[in-house]
Amino acid sequence: MDYFSYLRFVKKRELFFFKDYFRNFYDGQTWKAQKKILWTLEIVETLDRIPEIYFKHLENTDGLYEIRAQVGNNIYRIFCFFDSNNLVVVGHGFQKKTQKTPQQELDKATEIKKQYYEEKKPHKS
Repeated sequence: MDYFSYLRFVKKRELFFFKDYFRNFYDGQTWKAQKKILWTLEIVETLDRIPEIYFKHLENTDGLYEIRAQVGNNIYRIFCFFDSNNLVVVGHGFQKKTQKTPQQELDKATEIKKQYYEEKKPHKS
């Protein structure tokens, strides 16, 4: 493999899957959807600039992003947020059935983010 081919595979970001939120979503999807979701996660890890079609900041949230995958007419969203410059914490996902992201999904993503930071704090003894 030459140098430029190697550069394509160097990770720009590290994904951290918090608890089983993503796994529970992922396991419930079809093989075709799983394949597209994994491909999209690789895009998030490796590209310097991720096209908005695959990764978008959610307006009016405290730093929430969505990883976006589509298979045919099925649209999937996976919530995430940054912990540091290159650490993306992946939370839960859902299949989007309406134009607007349901508030209950945003609330769940916010709660997962809060839970992550609470559990990350050093415990005092």
